[in-house]
Amino acid sequence: MRTVVMTTPPLGPRGLRIMWGSSEGTIPAKSGYPPPAATPSPASAWALADNSAPEPIGSLQKYYENLCMEKSQKINPFVLHILQEVDEEIVKGLEGITLNIAGNNHLIPVERVTGEDFWILSRVLEKNPYINGLDVRYNFLGDVGAYYAAKLLQKQYSLIYLNLMFNDIGPEGGELIAKVLHKNTTLKYLRMTGNKIENKGGMFFATMLQINSSLEKLDLGDCDLGMQSVIAFATVLTQNQTIKGINLNRPILYGKEEESTVHLGHMLKENHCLVELHMCKHDIRNYGIKHLCDALYLNKSLRYLDVSCNEITRDGMVFLADVLKSNTTLEVIDLSFNRIENTGAKYLSETLASHNRSLKALSVVSNNIEGEGLVALSQSLKTNPTFSNIYIWGNKFDEATCVAYSDLIQTGCLKPDNTDVEPFVVDGRVYLAEVSNGLKKHYYWTPTYGEACYHSANAGFDLVQATLFLCVWRGPTSSHILDQEETQKLIRKQVGLTRACSGVARTKPAT
Repeated sequence: MRTVVMTTPPLGPRGLRIMWGSSEGTIPAKSGYPPPAATPSPASAWALADNSAPEPIGSLQKYYENLCMEKSQKINPFVLHILQEVDEEIVKGLEGITLNIAGNNHLIPVERVTGEDFWILSRVLEKNPYINGLDVRYNFLGDVGAYYAAKLLQKQYSLIYLNLMFNDIGPEGGELIAKVLHKNTTLKYLRMTGNKIENKGGMFFATMLQINSSLEKLDLGDCDLGMQSVIAFATVLTQNQTIKGINLNRPILYGKEEESTVHLGHMLKENHCLVELHMCKHDIRNYGIKHLCDALYLNKSLRYLDVSCNEITRDGMVFLADVLKSNTTLEVIDLSFNRIENTGAKYLSETLASHNRSLKALSVVSNNIEGEGLVALSQSLKTNPTFSNIYIWGNKFDEATCVAYSDLIQTGCLKPDNTDVEPFVVDGRVYLAEVSNGLKKHYYWTPTYGEACYHSANAGFDLVQATLFLCVWRGPTSSHILDQEETQKLIRKQVGLTRACSGVARTKPAT
């Protein structure tokens, strides 16, 4: 086992700017810490990757404790506990582990990870072949942690999933991660959700997509992207052939021209690889949805379209209902928190009942739909065998609506797991209660017990697998990632999942 000794003390929380192989643009740290030592260029760092498998490190727990002592760093008991659990599973022969160090974990005592903690953790993980995913959401990494995340991506040759959401990473940290991905060939899925990398950081990620040919899914939702970076992504994605899913939720836009929507519509006409597109909170109105629908006449790859939390009204449903008559690839549409009302719901129901046979799931949560429109949608479920999932909570239920959906569930036309309502009877009258099912219920959070990847709460991602791997279980400390081939084997063999004490995925034959 080769140990690399780092003599650089932890960096300051702001002002960090490391330009590999060049001193140009270097910004000295503004904190009391000394500036970092010189860093090797990407070429020299990646020259170590000679296609040979990395040597496995012994006990992660012991290695972590020793490094903390060597670097005079306080031991984080949360990290220590998780590494101990993972050590036990590695001894049992489990591979493909996603290390779950989420700061919002409610199952065990949590001391959130700082940038300095992540410095030590990255050293522990950089040569370990058993870890191919790392989830450090809701911690305090900052730009310091982003620097060490970038270093980890340089040296860890088996990491395919990295979740850094809501870690107070700014534009400088975003730049570091984006630039290291120019050379990285292993990472498949990166979540930067909620880190305010702003327009500047977004431009670095757009540039990265011109060079990187391995990343398949990128989440930059709630990152305060600007109009310039959204247009840059739209431009780059006309050429990128590897990205299967991208999330550009809630950019900071000014004006009402819907320029970002128009550019993304043009992108969809040219791109024939993108499977999943999230455009939540883009201020899309009827003009914008028309441009997207015009593109969907030509696009033959997009399967999941998320335009929730916009300003689309019933007139916009004319365009969507019309394109669904000929589009045979769209499987999931999220229209939650718009205002399509009864008229828009009836436009959709007519198309789904008579023409479209590809759409599987539709969410119209909180769309000011009344009984007439909701009953019309329920009728399309009876005649369309493909249309299996519908989410309607937050609209205006009358007695006819409650009876219609109760009948659908009782007759088996609508499975209880495939909707967000459940019927109950009081004094002989049927009512509907809310159930915690949806297309992406656990996008921002995970439940305190049960399966975090459970299909009924995250049906959109379950129906449309945009990436080549699937997280089948996530426990309190770690989870297991299966690639698509392994997933299909499980389906064919009817393998069931059982929860282990440590929360790591295991399988057993179905009884």
